[in-house]
Amino acid sequence: MGLRLREICLDCPDPEASAAFWSAALGYRVTERDEEGVALAGAPGTPALLLLRTADVKTTKTPVHIDVSPVGTTQAEEVARLEALGARRVDIGQGDASWVVLADPAGLEFCVLSRTHPPEPEPFDD
Repeated sequence: MGLRLREICLDCPDPEASAAFWSAALGYRVTERDEEGVALAGAPGTPALLLLRTADVKTTKTPVHIDVSPVGTTQAEEVARLEALGARRVDIGQGDASWVVLADPAGLEFCVLSRTHPPEPEPFDD
């Protein structure tokens, strides 16, 4: 027995706008949409991203956030690309850390790591 991470659910005021950002950021595609939200899927073996409509979006730091790693590019190039998509830099007191903290257009904070950590997982079959 064991568990596998299948979905990451993000509350947001505008799921369509958040889907546009995250699909471009991650290379995911929209697989489902309705009045409650938008579902995005990536490559096999990666968790789905569910963007769920809520009027009650948290504005304080949450105990969980997303870390992303550059693939085939540098951290600086990815940060610039994400900023062009609508992300903004955020200072949470990280100082001279090796990661860059950004917020997506809805204000969700996430980190862009300087390298892949941990190494990419092995693909698996369902």
